[in-house]
Amino acid sequence: DKVAACAKHFVGDGGTTKGINENNTVIGYHGLMSIHMPAYFHSIIKGVSTVMVSYSSWNGQKMHANRYLVKTVLKDTLKFRGFVISDWEGIDRITYPPHSNYTESVLKGISAGIDMIMVPYNHTEFINIVTDLVNNNYISMDRIDDAARRILRVKFTLGLFETPLADETLVDQLGSQAHRDLAREAVRKSLVLLKNGENADAPVLPLPKKASRILVAGSHANNMGYQCGGWTATWQGVDGNNYTA
Repeated sequence: DKVAACAKHFVGDGGTTKGINENNTVIGYHGLMSIHMPAYFHSIIKGVSTVMVSYSSWNGQKMHANRYLVKTVLKDTLKFRGFVISDWEGIDRITYPPHSNYTESVLKGISAGIDMIMVPYNHTEFINIVTDLVNNNYISMDRIDDAARRILRVKFTLGLFETPLADETLVDQLGSQAHRDLAREAVRKSLVLLKNGENADAPVLPLPKKASRILVAGSHANNMGYQCGGWTATWQGVDGNNYTA
């Protein structure tokens, strides 16, 4: 009745310049620790099993190559004992254009303290490069042992070696009313309402209860697929009302 959780995306990806995805978070160390780090600190205290690194940068340095934050802060200072995962092709994007110097990216990513690399396509290329880097002493066996130890620790804690397949005992509870109520509560608590204009003296929100009509407009207005959002059925969400019955 438990799962291995992943805290992501480490760290500061919610503070990028202009809010642009994979962008640069420009902030001092104190600001990073006080604004962006607390959620990870609390997750580690609760026993989170994995942490995923962000595509974004901190003051110009790619997080996937940031040994100080991944190794020194996350593993050493915060005492995180699970394993660190890269994002989808995350180490490829250490260089620009992505994958332009894959050997350097692999070296920087693993040296930074990433334990498991998400390689969606050419895994043999990755394996061969890691093997060469280890054989030529660019990546130490201590670093490999640290990654293996952390991954095995999580798998043993989950009991995957004793029971490798999922327990279907609770499968009849999936989609239950209790689950739907909890999902609805999560939506209510995470919605963010925005208002147009700069006139603070006549705020649009909260909406007056006596309003006779409210206009809901835009591409998402009558589109349940878009309203559900990304990862519901596809990565970026799906267009239409036929997929959510």
